[in-house]
Amino acid sequence: MLRSRSRVVILLSALCVIALLFAVVPKYSYSFGKTTLKVGSRGGDVYELQGRLAFLGYYKGKIDGQYGWRTLRAVRTFQWKFGMKVDGVVGPKTKLMLWKATKNWRPGMHPTGTGSGKPLAVSNRFSKSEIRLLAQTVHGEARGEPYIGKVAVAAVVLNRLESPLFPNTISGVIFQPGAFTAVADGQIWLEPDETSYKAVMDAINGWDPTGNALYYFNPKTATSKWIWTRPQIKRIGDHIFTK
Repeated sequence: MLRSRSRVVILLSALCVIALLFAVVPKYSYSFGKTTLKVGSRGGDVYELQGRLAFLGYYKGKIDGQYGWRTLRAVRTFQWKFGMKVDGVVGPKTKLMLWKATKNWRPGMHPTGTGSGKPLAVSNRFSKSEIRLLAQTVHGEARGEPYIGKVAVAAVVLNRLESPLFPNTISGVIFQPGAFTAVADGQIWLEPDETSYKAVMDAINGWDPTGNALYYFNPKTATSKWIWTRPQIKRIGDHIFTK
């Protein structure tokens, strides 16, 4: 009987620990993904990793989404300071500890280096409604595109926001007459999915796969002769991105 009770106590304790872990896991869209990060890793999670480490003062390099030696050194410093295994591998334990240490961090809070060398975003720059509008734009413009193509669309909006050639608000950029097909055909009002939100957060966090593009078009459907005169940077999915 005592043995059975002991098993029950152990089981209940384990369930409490699991519940506690779920309670502290971040719920919002700009939390780490499940991929283990190490030297050679790339993408949005590495941008977030570098941003959080920079927020703590451990990472001093360019936030570029590439896990190189500067990121490795910052990760190892963080792990050492927080009494963790110093191996430079960012798995679940390191991610959770880093998240707990940077709860006040938000994407774009630390100035991030873009290709032009200027900050992409500053603290508290974008409201929830602006992030949602960006996600609606991504969903309407790039639904069916590869993930990097979704991030690219969000990056173009942010690049326009930094350019003196365009309005200086998210809504002004998006609703500028003739700027986006999704506005013209009403797809801007579709409910954005989780992937669209994540693409927006990756763009805000500094990932610009377009190389500072201000325009993009689908060569199969474009009717404007002017857009073909713009200097082309690269093609991502069905879109050609230009200056």
